[in-house]
Amino acid sequence: MNGLQEKWDRLYSLDEPGSQAPVPVLTENVFLLPSAGHALDLACGLGANAIFLAEHGLKVVALDISAVAVGKLQAYADSRRLAIKARRTALCPASLPSSAFDVIVVGRFLDRSLKDAIMEALKPGGLLFYQTFTRLKIGDEGPKNPAYLLDDNELLTLFLPLRPVFYRENGAIGDLRQGLRSEAQFIGRKPEQEIKP
Repeated sequence: MNGLQEKWDRLYSLDEPGSQAPVPVLTENVFLLPSAGHALDLACGLGANAIFLAEHGLKVVALDISAVAVGKLQAYADSRRLAIKARRTALCPASLPSSAFDVIVVGRFLDRSLKDAIMEALKPGGLLFYQTFTRLKIGDEGPKNPAYLLDDNELLTLFLPLRPVFYRENGAIGDLRQGLRSEAQFIGRKPEQEIKP
């Protein structure tokens, strides 16, 4: 077991599935979800996003490095008959199948080396829901290492050629006690395959 897995196993041993909220970019835009299909919760942790997706009719694959997290999530899903398959995996481009998902959700996780694999894993017309921390911080939430923090508007360029459906990054404008702070939200849609004559 590596140090990263040990860190997350230790953290997830202190909590249970069902006690966390899904990322707001997903819950506030639930009307964009297809009524059926296959979804991926990438770096799922205890599976708040996966649970939300399954409760909305999707068949979900949930991937995380933590054996503790995926074990707890699978037990929770099985006990409630939710269509979730939780798997422990070291996340790398090879761990994502091609054209397999109608929806991919990434919440508060950033590994830029996965960007092409994430886009490739979407089916044509599929949606990516992404929310994570930015370098412009209002408060102490999120990682300190700048490698895990987004630059201004980075999600808009990181996931080209997805068509932006929704983007939000409030930064330090206006009343800092309200609105989305220290995070960016993005929903992008993979173009449909071109019809060849």
